[in-house]
Amino acid sequence: MKIAALIPVKGFANAKHRLSALLSADERALLAEAMMRDVVAQTIAARGLEAVYVVTGDEYVRDLSAALGARAIIEEEESGETGAVEFALAELKKRGVDATLVIPADMPLVRSADIEQVVRQAPRAAPFALLVPSHDRMGTNALLLAPPDIIKLRFGYDSFSYHSRQAADRRLPLVVLENERIALDIDEPQDLERFVAAGGGPGAAYAKIMEMRAAARGTGA
Repeated sequence: MKIAALIPVKGFANAKHRLSALLSADERALLAEAMMRDVVAQTIAARGLEAVYVVTGDEYVRDLSAALGARAIIEEEESGETGAVEFALAELKKRGVDATLVIPADMPLVRSADIEQVVRQAPRAAPFALLVPSHDRMGTNALLLAPPDIIKLRFGYDSFSYHSRQAADRRLPLVVLENERIALDIDEPQDLERFVAAGGGPGAAYAKIMEMRAAARGTGA
């Protein structure tokens, strides 16, 4: 079974509005890019994947993806996360991909071993759906779908319940996998605190946060 990873990434300029109480627009952009770099690097390092794709409508993200070793799928213009992923999944199905692992670009704790764990837990034959919930079980932080368009998608509030119902309605084999590192994506200030409390991930995002905090202490902010 050919499994590809798909990482949806918007442009960084307007990233992570819900962190605006803690970080400036420039700091949020730097953090979003650092997290994307970390997630792409760990995904590329994971065994069991045919290829790693980034779907984006942003030229800088496209060029960065290529520099990091991922393949870019280009939207003509940026849409929401659900639209971007559905567009890319349709394209991957045309390219002969049997199954797709969809993961967000803002999971700074994730390691290649976590990606490999998801791939190992996949049923041997399609069709199936594998879901990894967020820490509060309201979001879906990873989906492994075979074929790639086997269920309708809806990211955002309570997406985990929505995707679970989609699989049940289609009577699909459904695997729910708990993974603490995949479960943490960075949207709210409390997510950032959980990340720092966990001691950081394997890449640049933690160092970037520590750098920002040191700079804020230095200016008395």
